[in-house]
Amino acid sequence: MEHNPKEQLEILSGGVEEIIPLDELESKLKRSKNEEKPLRVKLGLDPSAPDIHIGHAVVLRKLRQFQDLGHKAVLIVGDFTGTIGDPSGRTDKRKQLSEEEVRENAKTYVDQLMMILDRKRTEVVYNADWLKKLSMAETLQLTSTYTVARMLERDDFSLRYKDNKPISILEFMYPLLQGYDSVAVKADVELGGTDQKFNLLVGREIQRSYGQESQVIVTTPLLEGTDGVQKMSKSLGNYIGITDPPEEMFGKVMSIVDDLIVRYFRLATDMHIGEIEKIEKGLKDESLHPGETKRMLAREIVKIYHGATEAKEAEHAFNVKHKPGYAEPGLKTEVADSIDVSDAMNAESKIGIIDLIRAAGYATSNSEARRLVRQGAVRLNGNKISDEDSKVPLKHNDLLEVGKRRLGKISLRKS
Repeated sequence: MEHNPKEQLEILSGGVEEIIPLDELESKLKRSKNEEKPLRVKLGLDPSAPDIHIGHAVVLRKLRQFQDLGHKAVLIVGDFTGTIGDPSGRTDKRKQLSEEEVRENAKTYVDQLMMILDRKRTEVVYNADWLKKLSMAETLQLTSTYTVARMLERDDFSLRYKDNKPISILEFMYPLLQGYDSVAVKADVELGGTDQKFNLLVGREIQRSYGQESQVIVTTPLLEGTDGVQKMSKSLGNYIGITDPPEEMFGKVMSIVDDLIVRYFRLATDMHIGEIEKIEKGLKDESLHPGETKRMLAREIVKIYHGATEAKEAEHAFNVKHKPGYAEPGLKTEVADSIDVSDAMNAESKIGIIDLIRAAGYATSNSEARRLVRQGAVRLNGNKISDEDSKVPLKHNDLLEVGKRRLGKISLRKS
């Protein structure tokens, strides 16, 4: 169903931190409707790491909303700006990446982004295509559009300046180059996290300096990582990657602090706001248990990136790992009292996975055991074993699962 500009504005305003200015976005949406010309909605991403996590997905999912309303996503891969490094939120100088590192990281970026975005409504560009071509005269013209005093109004620069920490001129260039990206792609709207607000506002001014209508900026909240404190980041190890295997993704969601459950529902799932409000109320009045609610959250997130079947299997694997003797409702799970493999272990306390399956009595031949591994039916402590030639370390009472009906407890004690 086609939405009028007022309805579009209401949809796009959901779950955002700020729209600056709101009336300009409404005007742009009306003009887009009248002229039957989609807005060009820019999002720039520097490939500082090779993978995307669900923290990145917050702004990507907002971009997808624009696409679903008929607008064009202009995705800028910062293969040039990535070599500088965005100083946003930094209290010290950011380490620069080499062109090779950025190029290597960018290889997986676009495919992962298309797990969220509509490829047909996405224009992917690389900012080295125009930034590398700027002459010295053109670069100096760009630097004349902003002052040092305005740069020092930025919180991270201001704090570093007061603490006598170095700020390079190169770092001052970053927001200018990001703003020039908006000129190059003629952006109507630019999206970014709240930590990008300064850069996005610079972009508005630079567009005016180059005779363009200023973009509207839309900022989205930053999602805290699994530690519950700092924003999600691969470098901090508190991330949930969108390409993480289902079992790993489910387990990471289950590890978040209870205080973040509702926030993750709001920012990382497709659940309707009315349902989320019911969950919030249930957690407050204790009619909902945090652990079970977190399971619901984990299922929702895994389902988005892997599908409903995988989400169910991931929950089952989590239960097997964390609830010894667990039997999934509706399944008759055979739990062996003891699988004695002491004699089959090598000097490093490891055993071949095929030998382990045979020792458990879950296969009558090596070929059958190998087939079970290839089918993805074998898990040790809830973790899927994919390499049929692997040797695995074992501890007493580890759990071996083959399919959904055979679950054995490892014994390393001599009888």
